Amino acid sequence: MKNLFSSLNFDQQTIVTILFAVLFVVFAFWLPGFTSTGNLLELVRSVSVLGILGLGMAIVVIGRGIDLSMIATLAVPASLVMTLAASGYHPAVAIGAGLLFAIATGILNGVLVAYAEIPALFTTLAVGIGVAGIGQSGMFEYDIVAWPPALDSIAWIGRGKIFGLPYSILAFGVAALAVHIFLKKTRLGFFIYALGDNLAAARISGIRVRPIIILQYVICAVIALFAGLVLAASAHSMDTRIFNLTWIYDVILVVVLGGIGLSGGRGGVMNVIVGTLLIGTIVNGMTILNVSYQGQNLVRGLVLLTALMIDSILNPRNEETAKQGDI
Repeated sequence: MKNLFSSLNFDQQTIVTILFAVLFVVFAFWLPGFTSTGNLLELVRSVSVLGILGLGMAIVVIGRGIDLSMIATLAVPASLVMTLAASGYHPAVAIGAGLLFAIATGILNGVLVAYAEIPALFTTLAVGIGVAGIGQSGMFEYDIVAWPPALDSIAWIGRGKIFGLPYSILAFGVAALAVHIFLKKTRLGFFIYALGDNLAAARISGIRVRPIIILQYVICAVIALFAGLVLAASAHSMDTRIFNLTWIYDVILVVVLGGIGLSGGRGGVMNVIVGTLLIGTIVNGMTILNVSYQGQNLVRGLVLLTALMIDSILNPRNEETAKQGDI
């Protein structure tokens, strides 16, 4: 199967792009109103936060890790920013406190993975549960934290339009550009690729592996905070119980479906964009068809399973890639 894809010069990103194009054309002819400007803008707007989260997850996965604490890091630091601003603190102070909280979460994830050598899957799951627990143990008065008027100066990141284009889409675009520059144009981005491709070789070449691992989790946490602020500004509130939803699986689905191999060392921003557009198209189509929430979860689960199978074919584990988490 892999030889077939190689002979056709197909990688997973190409396959997903073709699938997206075919699905888009089918929906355009089959579903009334699918190609309307309003629906297409709503399609992209609805997955802009998911795409931003996918960018953060992509950095970690490229470095041969995974971060299951992203949704908790989206909800709690953003809610902290809103709570402090509502309590009378200057917006800069409130944002700074939320940023420190997110950075601390990323550092904790990175230290436990890099120095304690606990597998990232279990580390980030535990940290995510812990962060969510902190948020629900008295940090906030209510589970749903309202967007305070004191933060209206930055509310545009999730509200309003410019030339008919929602700002939340522009926020995704700006985040995508920043991550692309970081991964492709900076030495630290190169180090993350080297780490994911072959950790032992990266260490031998002089790369400080452990600090780079911490860095990728910190960047992921900061991106999650940014996504949280975009979401809260758009919805005028933040539900701190959001970590109980299936969002983290959707983030992983975007990354893996887009073609970023779980074995690390490959992929980029275009993979995230393609994966996000495909998931957005599928969800939008199912919504127009009035498919139930449970039915949509079933479809997403099947798509994720298919993506993992394709990933295992195109990026098979070997003696090196099987040693995920080895420091």
